[in-house]
Amino acid sequence: MLKVANLTKQFADVRAVDDLSFAVEPGEIYGFLGGNGAGKTTTLRMVLDIIRPTSGTIEVMGSAPDRRASGAIGFLPEERGLYGNMTVIDMIAYFGQLKQMRAGDARAHGMELLERFDLADRAKAKVADLSKGMAQKVQLATALVNRPRLLILDEPFSGLDPVNQGLLEDEILRAAGTGAAVIFSTHVMQHAERLCERILLLRKGRKRFEGTIAEARAELPSRVAAIAPQGIATMSGIAAAEPVSDLGEGWRAWSLQLAPGVEAGDLLEACTAQGLPLRRFEEQRASLHDVFVALVGNDPSIEETRA
Repeated sequence: MLKVANLTKQFADVRAVDDLSFAVEPGEIYGFLGGNGAGKTTTLRMVLDIIRPTSGTIEVMGSAPDRRASGAIGFLPEERGLYGNMTVIDMIAYFGQLKQMRAGDARAHGMELLERFDLADRAKAKVADLSKGMAQKVQLATALVNRPRLLILDEPFSGLDPVNQGLLEDEILRAAGTGAAVIFSTHVMQHAERLCERILLLRKGRKRFEGTIAEARAELPSRVAAIAPQGIATMSGIAAAEPVSDLGEGWRAWSLQLAPGVEAGDLLEACTAQGLPLRRFEEQRASLHDVFVALVGNDPSIEETRA
């Protein structure tokens, strides 16, 4: 659905995107992750033919990007933009017509979306009279009205309250369920963990990682929290053993880092085979936030919890 190869964008002496390659398949939810200034928005704007690359190639459904052929694409920009003097349904229908829909079809699907978003009673209200949350749902409707085959969402969760975050997550899953490819940029890691099949981590325009969430977590060593005697520290397969506290009577709390390729189950089996007593044994899986910090650096713009 989308294929990017060796994409580079240079602004004067700043290389915003640096030799970037990736592809997104139909029905896939693809997370485009990075801190502020990582190159996410610049890349998406090149995909949408808003700006042109310095070098590299982009294929959108088999063709070069073309703003005149936007009928199969939905886009939710980071900087929201609606016309305050238009009514809600006119606003949605207008965006549908820009994407080559017939006026009647655009209005009909716009009303379906407003029903789904619990905004049908505001269809004839002016956009300027809506609350911020309502206006954000209208903006989402403008991205979905043409039933896009490629849905591009740039920081879509920014500023949304928890209820509307949940609504947006449902719409992302719904779109992918119909076969649309969904690519969304974010710096809130938990959204990506819940939704994405694959992710790409960007730092200063360069790809640092691409793969599944499980593959991302596997980039960091497995860890185990245990309460056990001293002998656990010398077990095979442990790369580092840090005593957390002395509990008395020979028991200690441990933070154990496993050697590459060693699973928590392997260590538990070894402890059982050697008769080593345990009071606690808990695998501690790396979060996507942990992976990001390890691969990209501790960027203060990266959020671990919902904004």
